[in-house]
Amino acid sequence: MEPIIAIVLALIGYALGSAKLINQGNEALVERLGRYHRKLKPGLNFIVPLVDQIVMEDTTREQFIDIKPQNVITKDNIYVEVDAIVYWRIVDIEKSFYAIEDLQGALIQLATTTLREIIAQNTLEQTNVSRAEMDKAILDQLNEITADWGVQILRLDLQRITLPESVRKSREDEQAAEIKKRALIKEAEGQKEAAIRKAEGTMTSVEIIARALRENPESKEILRYLVAQDYVKASQQLSESNNAKIVFVDPANSTEMFQELIAESVTHEDSSKKSENGTT
Repeated sequence: MEPIIAIVLALIGYALGSAKLINQGNEALVERLGRYHRKLKPGLNFIVPLVDQIVMEDTTREQFIDIKPQNVITKDNIYVEVDAIVYWRIVDIEKSFYAIEDLQGALIQLATTTLREIIAQNTLEQTNVSRAEMDKAILDQLNEITADWGVQILRLDLQRITLPESVRKSREDEQAAEIKKRALIKEAEGQKEAAIRKAEGTMTSVEIIARALRENPESKEILRYLVAQDYVKASQQLSESNNAKIVFVDPANSTEMFQELIAESVTHEDSSKKSENGTT
């Protein structure tokens, strides 16, 4: 009876020793007598006790490495401080264990060196404007090396590019000057457009009045009244300003000047009509 119990206990111990449970998202490596034997997938697996040994179990899920701030000199000799995050995952657990001694340490060193190298090949302006292209260049260069380690670099995100205080202040002044320049240009264009519209409005008014005088000669008295009314209104507006200098002009002379202008407009309009009739 006792031998049977011993055999049962031995079988139970063997079963417990040989059964290995691998969690979802993980994989494990088994060596037999010191040499690589096979890979264990998620779920219940069995090995030979005392002969087989699990030497590594690691996740195949996405992981990240935080690259500490690095001092880098750009192509145009400006010191910047850059930090980034690298996202990666194991695609071949066998290579990740046997091809490199310290996988995470190697990834940190490689990512740091590559980041510094790529930024040093670009100017500060290119670094700020072409981040997507620069990220892709770093990613491609990293994956060329990490493929031999059984690792895939999924993406690299540049978190911050910190400029020296002097450079930052200079860029702020430059941006402020550019904004002021655009505002002045816009204001000048607005004034130009207003002046053109005012001139067009004045010309239209003169043409309308000239046409009315030609068709109704008796309306000249109405014109003199309107000119006198505008003269009085303008004088009142000038007198309201503390810094204004009031200049008195003879309304009669102003009317004569305005009539000469109308006469020229009438003559020009008549010539235009005669030309059109002659053409017809």
